[in-house]
Amino acid sequence: MAPQSLKKNYRCSRSLKQFYGGGPFIVSSDGSFIACACGDAINIVDSTDSSVKSTIEGESDTLTALALSPDDKLLFSAGHSRQIRVWDLETLKCIRSWKGHEGPVMGMACHASGGLLATAGADRKVLVWDVDGGFCTHYFKGHKGVVSSVLFHPDTNKNILFSGSDDATVRVWDLMAKNTEKKCLAILEKHFSAVTSIALSEDGWNLFSAGRDKVVNLWDLHDYSCKTTVATYEVLEAVTAVSSGTPFASFVASLDQKKSKKKESDSQGTYFITVGERGVVRIWKSEGSICLYEQKSSDITVSSDDEESKRGFTAAAMLPSDRGLLCVTADQQFFFYSVVENVEESELVLSKRLVGYNEEIADMKFLGDEEQFLAVATNLEEVRVYDVATMSCSYVLAGHKEVILSLDTCVSSSGNVLIVTGSKDKTVRLWNATSKSCIGVGTGHNGDILAVAFAKKSFSFFVSGSGDRTLKVWSLDGISEDSEEPVNLKTRSVVAAHDKDINSVAVARNDSLVCTGSEDRTASIWRLPDLVHVVTLKGHKRRIFSVEFSTVDQCVMTASGDKTVKIWAISDGSCLKTFEGHTSSVLRASFITEGTQFVSCGADGLLKLWNVNTSECIATYDQHEDKVWALAVGKKTEMIATGGGDAVINLWHDSTASDKEDEFRKEEEAILRGQELENAVLDAEYTKAIRLAFELRRPHKVFELFAGLCRKRESDEQIVKALQGLEKEEFRLLFEYVREWNTKPKLCHIAQFVLYQTFNILPPTEIVQVKGIGELLEGLIPYSQRHFNRIDRFVRSSFLLDYTLGEMSVIDPETETEYPKDKKKKEKEVIAAVSAMEQDTEELNQETPSRKRKSQKSKDKSNKKRLIAEAQGSVIAV
Repeated sequence: MAPQSLKKNYRCSRSLKQFYGGGPFIVSSDGSFIACACGDAINIVDSTDSSVKSTIEGESDTLTALALSPDDKLLFSAGHSRQIRVWDLETLKCIRSWKGHEGPVMGMACHASGGLLATAGADRKVLVWDVDGGFCTHYFKGHKGVVSSVLFHPDTNKNILFSGSDDATVRVWDLMAKNTEKKCLAILEKHFSAVTSIALSEDGWNLFSAGRDKVVNLWDLHDYSCKTTVATYEVLEAVTAVSSGTPFASFVASLDQKKSKKKESDSQGTYFITVGERGVVRIWKSEGSICLYEQKSSDITVSSDDEESKRGFTAAAMLPSDRGLLCVTADQQFFFYSVVENVEESELVLSKRLVGYNEEIADMKFLGDEEQFLAVATNLEEVRVYDVATMSCSYVLAGHKEVILSLDTCVSSSGNVLIVTGSKDKTVRLWNATSKSCIGVGTGHNGDILAVAFAKKSFSFFVSGSGDRTLKVWSLDGISEDSEEPVNLKTRSVVAAHDKDINSVAVARNDSLVCTGSEDRTASIWRLPDLVHVVTLKGHKRRIFSVEFSTVDQCVMTASGDKTVKIWAISDGSCLKTFEGHTSSVLRASFITEGTQFVSCGADGLLKLWNVNTSECIATYDQHEDKVWALAVGKKTEMIATGGGDAVINLWHDSTASDKEDEFRKEEEAILRGQELENAVLDAEYTKAIRLAFELRRPHKVFELFAGLCRKRESDEQIVKALQGLEKEEFRLLFEYVREWNTKPKLCHIAQFVLYQTFNILPPTEIVQVKGIGELLEGLIPYSQRHFNRIDRFVRSSFLLDYTLGEMSVIDPETETEYPKDKKKKEKEVIAAVSAMEQDTEELNQETPSRKRKSQKSKDKSNKKRLIAEAQGSVIAV
């Protein structure tokens, strides 16, 4: 088998981050995205794969309400600061904002026309605003409690607004009423507790109201009378009507037909859905208060009965078309329910689960041979299994009573995917991921189970290391993988392995050895199955977090809190290599590329790629903002997954081959473009040549082109034409190049010429918009001033030369006709100049010492002769 090529680079292909922190959310009209609150920010999340499309940064304001315009172009938000903001979803900018309520805004709704926005406040008021102007058009008061929800009538011809409040009433407001007393059309009083949700039927003549008094009231909007009261026997958080013409409506109709045992044409009624504290979806028919459908069990997993606060739905919404039903849980999850048609009957199933917040990630592993799923242990009592392609949570494995700390996976001989988990509840559990059931429970540890590992060859056992300092080998013989009830797991052998907690365990590839890493700064190797001690690895200065056997050599790799990774020989326990590079504790390390490379992650939030032979760190990646506790490497694809304290899961793919192809493609393209540039220069197509030089990022070529243009006649027009074809980014590059040219005296004249032409073309408004223009001008101004000062000095010096030459009649010589008249005058002026020079020389000689007097006289004589000769020559020439 040919050796595998070394990996040079990884790319973060997908990332699952916290996108929902509880609170308000709103679904787009087509169901393609969800706008949800996450702290003081608003995330626009793709509903298909939970990826964050964009983020609107808030201003340290806890959000309390969100709404979307009918065309999904504007997003409205409000928070505790009482500031109502309007965001443009294309530019993600706040286009206007205003304040109106005296307390936090608790609910918002946009009119079907998109021109009005209704807000419900904790100040017991309902206000209606003009979206474009930001001014209040309607002011409704009358509620005696916090107004939690508002709803416009979907028919634009019916100017009616509904509001639900904690005072157990629903009020109907007339938007067209001018008389203050007639603004409130009706007060719907049938509830005995706070109204949590209101919804309209499809025909617009029935209003549903749900409350914490465990009932749903159906109101007739013709006379505002209560038609029906449906007792649900659970605290309700949301009610929504079922729309016709969808698979959901067909499913409900079939349920009604079976329930009433009538023909479909005879079955009439208004259908609605309720969700609440029980965490189940129920479908109702208003006529007769019949529950047509109820889930057998909740899809929300809770560890124990004392955590009822975490159980239940907080909101629900019918999605458009065939997208089904969306329900939101109290632990920040989005459940998508859809109708699945079976041979016998259709049923409502949980088709997709988007997890808004994962909490701190403790461990993770890829599942199966194809590695399409990722099992994640978070700071919860359940294992969440994610689909790698969509990053949606496919299912969860719940059963532990406390937080899961470690897990491992394998594929059994029968083809089932098995998962073993260790928890803070001091038990280990064996799961069949194929059937999503627990098939075994192991008890016996007296401390938190911090590490578990399957056998690598036979898959007939797994090992566990605990905070009680013991290492246990658990047998899988006789375990039925299709068992519906978990059986008690038995141990083969136990040993007190260390003086402190065992943080990590690993099994050798041939199942003959097991290695343990501990808080006592040592790692130990034991022979299986009897756990006979082989060797102790000593050398780390702090606790060991991770151990792993090499897949090809007789060695073990350990990662420690002393910021190092070490490789040890199994035969004698000697340290073969030490890798230094992390700035904090190394928490995980794993071999890749058949043991010739490895990856490591640490408390510094870094992922590093190493070469074992050269001890070189090939690459470092910084994609986490906190400690990276979990590291998973795919056996087949060698895809890497990392997760940590920042609740972020990153997926990394080997990009060595693609990077090489991209580099080759760029080189090939650069050669072709370079040849095109040379052809353009030869053809004197300067505009095209300058554009190509900018695209190829060749500043020297750009200078040569501009210099060539400057030397040509009528170059201004060609330079203007070339500059007008540049984009904004290319203008930024031009300013950067000019800044460099301007620092060199030999190149500055070209730089100044290009600057002059650029400022003539671009108006100041466009120059200001160039990215980083302030910094660029700071570098241009000082050198430009220096150049102009130097030119000014040259100009002033040239005046003296002009004067001298003018006085010598060199610049403006006399004409031949004028010479005879002024000949004697010129001779007199020359003689006078010579005599004046003689007088100056005598005065100078009197002041100079006697030693220098002779030389000075000789110089004066020679100067005198030279001046007379020049004067005579000029006269003769004239």
